[in-house]
Amino acid sequence: KNNLSARLRTIMKIEINNSTKDKIDLKFLEKFAKKILSFDKFETKILKKFSELSVAIVDEKKMVILNKQYKKHNYMTDVLTFDYGLQFGGQGEIIICLNQAKKQAKELNHLLKEELGILLLHGILHLAGYDDETKKMRDKMFKKQNKILKELKFYPFFKIS
Repeated sequence: KNNLSARLRTIMKIEINNSTKDKIDLKFLEKFAKKILSFDKFETKILKKFSELSVAIVDEKKMVILNKQYKKHNYMTDVLTFDYGLQFGGQGEIIICLNQAKKQAKELNHLLKEELGILLLHGILHLAGYDDETKKMRDKMFKKQNKILKELKFYPFFKIS
């Protein structure tokens, strides 16, 4: 575990940007990303593949544009991920839509900060190779997501169904 944590400190650069007008606790997201990535039961393939993780918090308009441009979907989504891999020196990017995060937090009755943390983990799982295109894939991904949230003791914030 200490070896993995030391490797994370020396290899993984984490950059988090907020392009919205809302105030976001970026330090919390950075600490939570580091906690997820140093989780000893989490696949280390993400650390082998990436040297940099970029996270962007964007508004609804920007997310719809990105979703249409890169995924060919003309609608809102909560998270987009881009695996630039070795093409850009080992960079992974997670884009989170603040408007959608607010909506989901309200629907699920938890804090925006918590929803942003969940969406960050969801994006990291996508970069680690998990997908949610089919029900079977989605079930596997959400099972892993909930397991990590529970083991990282993130679960007291909200109820995992």
